[in-house]
Amino acid sequence: MENSKKHPRSHRTSVDGFVSDGRVLGMPIKSYRPVKNSAEGLGNYHSKSDGFHPMRQAPREMGHTPEAAEVDALLNEPIVLDDKADKHDKKRRFAKKHPKTRKGLKRAMLAVLALLIIGGAYFGAKVYITERHLFRGGGKAPALAENIDINQLKGEGDGRINVLLLGVGGPGHEGADLTDTIMLASIDPINHKVALLSIPRDLWIMAPGGGSEKINAVYSNAKSSSRAKTLAGQENDGLNALDQTLTSVIGVPIHYHVVVDFKAFQQMINAVGGVDANVPEEESAHETFWIEGTANQYYTLNVPAGEQHFDGTKALYFARERHNDSDFVRAQRQRLLLSALKDKTFSAGTFSNPAKISSLLSSLGSNVYTDFSLNDMTKLYQIIQKVPSASISSLDLVTAPHDYLTTGNIGTASVVEPKAGLYQYADIQSFVRNALKDSFIANENAQVAVYNATDIPGLATASANVLKSYGYNVTTITNAPTTNPATTTIVDLTHGKDKYTKHYLEERFKVTAVGSIPSGVKLTPPAGTSFVIILGKDASNSSQTSVQN
Repeated sequence: MENSKKHPRSHRTSVDGFVSDGRVLGMPIKSYRPVKNSAEGLGNYHSKSDGFHPMRQAPREMGHTPEAAEVDALLNEPIVLDDKADKHDKKRRFAKKHPKTRKGLKRAMLAVLALLIIGGAYFGAKVYITERHLFRGGGKAPALAENIDINQLKGEGDGRINVLLLGVGGPGHEGADLTDTIMLASIDPINHKVALLSIPRDLWIMAPGGGSEKINAVYSNAKSSSRAKTLAGQENDGLNALDQTLTSVIGVPIHYHVVVDFKAFQQMINAVGGVDANVPEEESAHETFWIEGTANQYYTLNVPAGEQHFDGTKALYFARERHNDSDFVRAQRQRLLLSALKDKTFSAGTFSNPAKISSLLSSLGSNVYTDFSLNDMTKLYQIIQKVPSASISSLDLVTAPHDYLTTGNIGTASVVEPKAGLYQYADIQSFVRNALKDSFIANENAQVAVYNATDIPGLATASANVLKSYGYNVTTITNAPTTNPATTTIVDLTHGKDKYTKHYLEERFKVTAVGSIPSGVKLTPPAGTSFVIILGKDASNSSQTSVQN
């Protein structure tokens, strides 16, 4: 045993199943050890022809020779390699021979660990600071909730998530708060679709405080005239004024807002490594821009049709270009870039790269205003991730057959106005509401029959037109026997199956649905009808017979 301590064994295998110290596979490593060619080993009765010294034997009296069966059993025991002991031996030998190297490795590992901790702390702090500045909360979309409370759906349109995207020049630019980009991103969380609707910045509207102006000045004027003491309060006043104005034009609710300045847009594109887009011929652009804030520096934009890569600068000027064409084409370019930015931002390569996330947070945190909460933004990210590019549609109000706007002049100003006449938005609202149909109404697609039980002519048609403008599937419009009821009756023939349609109709007509047609009312709705609406005199009010809000 003393010898064994002084001469540690080495377990290196060799060819043909032999180990370097003469043992054969199948021999127990702890039962035998090789006999040295020394006086100690010579003449010892344990020295057998196998060349090994037995260390583990059955109990016997001194001088007793093992039986043949005992020897065979011992010889047939497998060798068990003591890997752990071997590894410890190697570490001890390495530490003895290379003490400085071992210490250096420890220090290097500690340094890497420290860098990881510092980097994680920095990134965490950056996220925290960005969250407080960027995700301030305040907006609310009932459809964003995981378990939607049907009572939170105040009216048609709440089944979608509508985000108003505004682009402003920002500090250092002339008209820094003019919203030269106005776009509604409407998200269908059930059917995983997104629609981008552009609103021309030159649309002539009635100003919230009286008078008239271009819609791109509403936010700026309300913000500058706000009595709020904080910047956030002033921004909220500006957004509230714009919401009031815009909803009267398009007829759908606005749940959230994002205000991005030129610098942020440029940084966002650069943060994701640029974007790629296939530019149609009509959206190609060639123009030379004077760079604001410089004496005589210029940027030449050259974007021919076809596949193009955009860095931040090229994307910014492409989105702003309108010299050779209308503001409508400029809106198309903006929608093209937003779709490309969505694809790049939500790709795995962006969100798995800490450097890109950090850069993106830097641009968002200092140059973007939103009224999302962090929780809202997380849910929205999960929804948009599921939206394929093919399910992102672009909408405008100037492309036939939905060309509801035209250009004109108010005094010396070139403006955009409805073809139906100034401030006449009924056609626009009907188009937008159907294009951005409430997700729940679209999903249930319940058949609705409308009956006029009053002596008011045309009431059924007027009410049905309003319902159609919200995307209801109205299949029957006719008169019922005239009884002139004071209130409208809604009959739910699905017995609660189409609960969202039922809820919206109850909210609209301010009544509670019943389960069957009232006795004494003689009408037979067509097969497949889900809801029967028997109009009373209360349906003649403007909210039921006009699409104006």
